[in-house]
Amino acid sequence: MTKTLTKGPYKADHVGSFLRPERIKEARVLKQNGKITSQQLREIEDEEIIRLVEKQKEVGLTAVTDGEFRRAWWHFDFLSELVGVELYETEAGIQFNGVQTKAHGVKVVGKLDFHDHPMIEDYKFLHRAAGDHVAKFTIPSPNMLFFRGRIEETAYSNQDDFFDDVIKVYQKAIQAFYDAGCRYLQLDDTAWAVFFSDQGQEQIAAKGYSPEELLERFTSAINESIAHKPEDMVITMHICRGNFKSSYTASGGYDNASEFIFGKLKVDGLFLEFDDERSGGFEPIQHVNRDDLQIVLGLITSKFGDLEHPETIKERIREASKYVPLGQICLSPQCGFSSTEEGNLLTEEQQWAKIKHVISIADEVWK
Repeated sequence: MTKTLTKGPYKADHVGSFLRPERIKEARVLKQNGKITSQQLREIEDEEIIRLVEKQKEVGLTAVTDGEFRRAWWHFDFLSELVGVELYETEAGIQFNGVQTKAHGVKVVGKLDFHDHPMIEDYKFLHRAAGDHVAKFTIPSPNMLFFRGRIEETAYSNQDDFFDDVIKVYQKAIQAFYDAGCRYLQLDDTAWAVFFSDQGQEQIAAKGYSPEELLERFTSAINESIAHKPEDMVITMHICRGNFKSSYTASGGYDNASEFIFGKLKVDGLFLEFDDERSGGFEPIQHVNRDDLQIVLGLITSKFGDLEHPETIKERIREASKYVPLGQICLSPQCGFSSTEEGNLLTEEQQWAKIKHVISIADEVWK
């Protein structure tokens, strides 16, 4: 059933990242200790990505990713390779619920540009491995450089200039991925979560914005970045509340940002977290005002291994279809399985059981 569609998102889809194999984890340590070269590490990654792609095909996915196997972070690895951006050691990691990440961050130190980015070659490798399947690639959204980056005054003293250049960078990036063969690109974004909670409202104020101003800014950054995308390229967005070692950073429903997310963003699809009570109800999706916008419900959690009852998931899909036609709805896990190299707290066997669960339920719902 899922193979008949030519453009994503698919009725059974997934966010992108997969648990890193032990072989890759061990190779990274060897590389850090100078025991193997960068090329040797890449060859190991190549082999494991090919194995991963074949597994995705085997279980029945239409779109396949490289699992983000070459990355330590879902966002910093991409952002730090932009011209004018550097990775650096921070005083503390990002605080999640009960756990903290490594103390890394990115800072903007010069004029932004997109040139010779290594992930273009990463995509080309995935494209070759995908064969007759759709190669899906994930990158952080333009809002993430603003939200997670430290912008040096010497680089940009004016936020209008900063956002203008970020948009130009992403327009170049999107064209570069397209030229490399990419037809399914996903923008991952945790920045929208600031609108969902009281704590987030404080973060908005700390950035010098009102909620309405920042909503306009975020929406414009996305829409202008994708404004010139080729017609046969699908660009989706995954809106996340944090995913690190099965923990999270934010809670709250989509209500405060729903008119912008569902009514004004011009992406082709939205991957949404709806795996627990932290995500709120489906009412906000009533603001969807396009019949070509696909709503991907992340009803299957990637954080834990227990499988959700299929009838419960089907009932939730029926509930969502009160607000958006069933034909515009898809199913996926709420996030990837390994947004950072550490991964969530479940086994590879449980990970694949989750993916099969998504496919099985989708096949029954959209017969």
